[in-house]
Amino acid sequence: MSKTLAGKVALVTGGARGIGAAAAKALADAGAHVAISYSASAGPAEALVGELEGRGVRAAAFKADQADPAQVDGLVKAVHKRFGRLDVLVNNAGVFVGDDADPAALDRQWAINVGGVSAAVRAAAPLFQPGARVISIGSSLGDRVPLPGIAAYSATKSAVAGYTRGWAREFGPKGVTVNAIQPGPVATDMNPDQGDFAELMKSRTAVGRYGRPEEVAAAVVFLASPDAAFITGTTLDVDGGFNA
Repeated sequence: MSKTLAGKVALVTGGARGIGAAAAKALADAGAHVAISYSASAGPAEALVGELEGRGVRAAAFKADQADPAQVDGLVKAVHKRFGRLDVLVNNAGVFVGDDADPAALDRQWAINVGGVSAAVRAAAPLFQPGARVISIGSSLGDRVPLPGIAAYSATKSAVAGYTRGWAREFGPKGVTVNAIQPGPVATDMNPDQGDFAELMKSRTAVGRYGRPEEVAAAVVFLASPDAAFITGTTLDVDGGFNA
């Protein structure tokens, strides 16, 4: 892979597994030094750090609860202190609960999926130099709600898309781009591509299958690259035609 991000520093929140881990590896393959955050997966996070370092870049893992704005602020500042700069912020951390969850769980979902993203961008904004990138992982469910019982989750991802458009206007004059990626069904530990629900999701895509985390990660690297310098304020669907 071309080292289009050589010398850059990226932070991937919720980067210990799934899409976040795939993004961290792809960014490292493109030459970026990579920091990841985690809330509970300390073992997988440290194992991933070793794997990233094996790719010839610097890497570190930081524990932070994305529902706590103070911890998110501290995370961003700790990454900047450790690496000396921050060029790419990938807002990947997120949770899903159904509308029938208790109020505390629904509030925490909003705090992580929306509040955590906002807190990270606020903390990173003063640290960005021209050419920096903000990339948030939304969801195809932010545009369309094909099933009952997921309105609260869908609303969080719609909010991320709205923030993305607003931040693009705010940071554009500073040479910073802001975009969102909206994955469709993607095979991870938390969203396996087997079972009755998985078959329903596959049938709703145009390509008839789940995506792979690496396919979303490829979009992250593209939006982080110099080739994407004129792309901002957009949402890129990586969903196999789920919302076609």
